Parts: sequence; structure tokens; C-alpha cells
Amino acid sequence: MSNLMSGSKILLECLVREGVDCMFGYPGGVTLPFYDAMYDHPLRHVLVRHEENACFAAEGYARSTGKVGVCCATSGPGATNLTTGLVDAMMDSIPIVALTGQVSTKLIGSDAFQEADTFGITRSCTKHNYLVKTLNDLPQIIHEAFYIASTGRPGPVLVDVPKDVFQAQGHYAPVNAIHLPGYKVHTDGHAGQIRRAAHMMWEAKRPFIYAGGGVIASEASLELTQLVETLDAPAVCTLMGLGALSSEHPNFISMPGMHGSYAANMGMTHTDLIIALGVRFDDRVTGRLAAFAPHAKVIHVDIDPAEIGKNRAADLPIVGDVKRVLSKLNKILLELAPAHAPIHADSRKAWWNQVREWKEEHPLTPEISTSEIKPQHLMREIDRISGGKAVVTADVGQHQMWAAQFIRFNSPRLWINSGGLGAMGFGLPSAIGAQFANPDKLVFSISGDGGFQMSLPELATIASYGLPIKIIVMNNGYLGMVRQWQELFYNNRLNAVTLDCFPDAEKLAGAYGFKGRTIESPADLTPALQEAVKEPGPYLLNVKVTPFENVFPMVPAGGAINEMVLGESTQPMAAAK
Repeated sequence: MSNLMSGSKILLECLVREGVDCMFGYPGGVTLPFYDAMYDHPLRHVLVRHEENACFAAEGYARSTGKVGVCCATSGPGATNLTTGLVDAMMDSIPIVALTGQVSTKLIGSDAFQEADTFGITRSCTKHNYLVKTLNDLPQIIHEAFYIASTGRPGPVLVDVPKDVFQAQGHYAPVNAIHLPGYKVHTDGHAGQIRRAAHMMWEAKRPFIYAGGGVIASEASLELTQLVETLDAPAVCTLMGLGALSSEHPNFISMPGMHGSYAANMGMTHTDLIIALGVRFDDRVTGRLAAFAPHAKVIHVDIDPAEIGKNRAADLPIVGDVKRVLSKLNKILLELAPAHAPIHADSRKAWWNQVREWKEEHPLTPEISTSEIKPQHLMREIDRISGGKAVVTADVGQHQMWAAQFIRFNSPRLWINSGGLGAMGFGLPSAIGAQFANPDKLVFSISGDGGFQMSLPELATIASYGLPIKIIVMNNGYLGMVRQWQELFYNNRLNAVTLDCFPDAEKLAGAYGFKGRTIESPADLTPALQEAVKEPGPYLLNVKVTPFENVFPMVPAGGAINEMVLGESTQPMAAAK
């Protein structure tokens, strides 16, 4: 290009070349040059109502597509408001590029109006971050940011752009190559280790597949399914991995961990080989680490070498992209099958019989009442309507766990939730990003009455863009999960958990120009959900559910995962057998 361009226009050119079609943001003083350049540019900008929600929306876009999500905020409070979303993306390995404005370079460090040390603040909550000091650095930095965010273990990258860099004039030179000597990504896995893993899998008597969000991030759902079917092994998917293996697959057990099923947790406890794929052995899955899978050897496949051995030592570590590793592993397993498959056929048959017995002994079944709406009933009806094909975003709390237990996800990138950070307020804005990314898909946003009110202003965004999101509020009048813990472990001394003064759903939705209603009778549940889905625009459904219902199974803090509280009538450790 021969003509001079402003830094703002160069930034837009970089975004277009990275395939960005949509970004979520909120303007401010130092980003005005950038927003002025956007005025004549086809790139779509979605105006959210809070910067934190811009990052959550970008996550919804990224989680539902696998593409890099983009958000933008001004300096100072705009940038600091992004940090919760950045931590969330960091913990869940979501590819995000966050663009923030900064005061002019000559003012940095002078406590100028709306100045904050964005670079320093976000150092620990991003995969990498940049402060652009000159216009000449801008194109290279932007393209590096997208490369780092999307390769290896995905994550958020922040680029802080001073106002004078936005305004500076220069020539755009296309960046054709990224060369980062200190950034190593190991994708293929060690060939010898992969072959050893195949032998271990055939030699195991009680194999158990433990699949996480890394399977989804690497687009390895088909390879995971092939592995499951080749070994004919039971499989669980973590909260972040739901949908990696179809919920309707006969080998899928459920989610494991604190609120996992009895069969999943007992299987993890008694297996002799855990095949861990794209997981980090986090505390919500393992429970008391010293008691986790005491009889098992561990094969751990992960693209991030820092995760190997971090919580549970791996007997066979494989650092690599899950999709590439499984592609090679599946071929070797098939080669070895004729010689190895019959060796432990009887033991494996007995293992499957045991797993099925656990499933039948304590199944995950929804409670249904004729007098009040049970939360499990609500999730089962959403599941029936979605048929395992809808995008479902969840906030954080009891409803999140019930949704994970009872809603089917028959393909990846349908289940969107804040897993590692557990950030309340995530559900509604992430649904905005998911709906923009998937305009033809049915999108449910499920929230509790607590998390919904944290992001309530985004109803304006939904109304402004006419997004047909089906907003379902599971309203129990409490901060449900906190109340559950206070009831079970703090002698029922309920404090600061009561949520009263919830707005009238019909009037609230009506104030934004769309439909809404409140229901409290089980007889109204199915018709109300059907009405919401048939509505061409957004719909707010406030569902008043049983206020004191608790999520079970539940592993108490400090307990082993086979030490489950199975229901109101059982005590902690009752299932330890």
C-alpha cells in the first residue's frame, strides 16, 4: 500500500487479514481515533453495556466456533473491567485478543486521566501481553497476538495501544511470517511414547477415558470417538469437555467430579488405567488428590507441558496436540488389536458390567413434582426441546451443575460455561457472542437469579440487535450454591444469600421491547418453553423453582470422589465402598 494510513486503519487492516468479522467493545476517550476509523469500515462492532461483558461475549464467540474472539475497551477503568474475562479465558484456555486503549506515550507514568498500568495488571492473567510503543511495531504485534492466542494451548492475549499510536500515520506492510524463537509449541507427540501408550491401553483390564476441554480445543471429537470405540472403554467428559463425546454415545458415562455421577466417580476410583486427554486434573474432578484413582496408571496427553505432572504424576506423559496424538494412536491401536484385544476380554467384560451396575444403582434421574417446579425437571425439559443440538450457555452455580448433569450435548462447542474461574454474570453475555457466531442456531442462556442480575444490562444489547436468545432464569430466591454449602456445612446458618426483589419478568422484558413471563406451576413449564422457542426474537422466562433443592451427588470439600453425598438422606462418605 502506497498511501499513508493511521494506526487505527492499520489495526483494522490487521483484523481483517486475521479473519475477524465481529468484535465486542465499549468506546472511550483514548479509543476515539479507532472508533472513528471504524465508522467507515465494514467490520462489525457490537456495543455491549459493560467491558467485562465484552470479554465474556468474545469468549462465547470463541468457545462456540474455535475462532479467536476479539474485544475492545478504553484505558483505565475500561481495561481493568476486562480483567475478569481475561482470567476466565486464561483458566479455560479460550483464544481471545483484547485490544485496549492507553494514554499517549508521553503521558504514560504521569497518572494521567484514565491511566492504568494495563500491561502490568494483565501480565498474570494473559497468555501474553503487549504495550505498543511505536506505529512500526503495531502490525507485527497484532499478528503475533492472534498467532499466540490460537496456537498451542489457546488463551487470551492483550494489546495495549496508546492514543498517539492510533493517530500516527504510516505505511502498512503485510506480515507474512511469525518468528518467535522463545515460543515453542509441541504438537506431534513422541512417537515412541504414543506406541507405548497403545500397548498400555490394550494391556489394561479396567481402562477409563477421561476427556477434557483440550479435546474440544484441538477439534479432536472424531478421534476421541474412534478411540472410545476401538478400546470399547467407558468414558467421561469434564465440565469443560462435555460434547467432546456425544452424550448419546453408549460408552459415555457422564461428567466426573464434585457433582459428577456415581458411576463416573466410582469408575475413576477403581480403574487401573486413566487415559487423560486434554485435562488438567483440577481439584473439582480429583477431590482429595491423595485418594484419587489409587489403583491406576496414568497416560496424560496435553499440549501444555506445564500440565503434565502438575497435580497427578503421569506414568506415560505425551506432550502434543490431542488431535494429532490420537490420530497416530488410533492407527497403532488398530494394528495391535488382533494380538492384544483378546488378552483381557473377560476382565474388560466384567469391568463394563461393574460400570453399568454403578449406573443402574445410582442413576442421574430428574426429580419431578406436580406441585412445584424442580430444577432438574427444568433442565430435562430444556434438554428435550434442544435435542442435544442447541447452544446452551450457563452462568455459575446450582443451575450450571444441573444443566451439565441433565442436558445432552451431542457435538462439541454447544456447552458454554465458566469452568475454571466460575465467574457469575458469564451466562448472558457469552450467549450474545454465541448467537452472533451462530445466527441460525437455537441459543439458550441459562442463569440463576443471582448471576442474571449481574449482567442484566446486557438485555439492552440483546434487544438492540434483536438476538433471538432464549433467556431462562432458574429462580430459587437464593444464591443457591452458597446456600447449599451453608446448609450442609455451616449448620444452616444462612447469611447474605437471600435474593428478594427480583424484577417482574414480563415488565422487565417489555421495557426492552421483547416478551417475557414468570411461571411457577409444573403444568406451565413445557408450554412456556415451547412458547419461548417459537418466538422469533428474544424471550425472558423466569422459572420459579423449589427454593431449597440441593445438587447431588456432591463430594464435600476435602473428600475423595468416591465419598459422595448422594442425596438428602445420605451423609458424606456414605458412598465410599
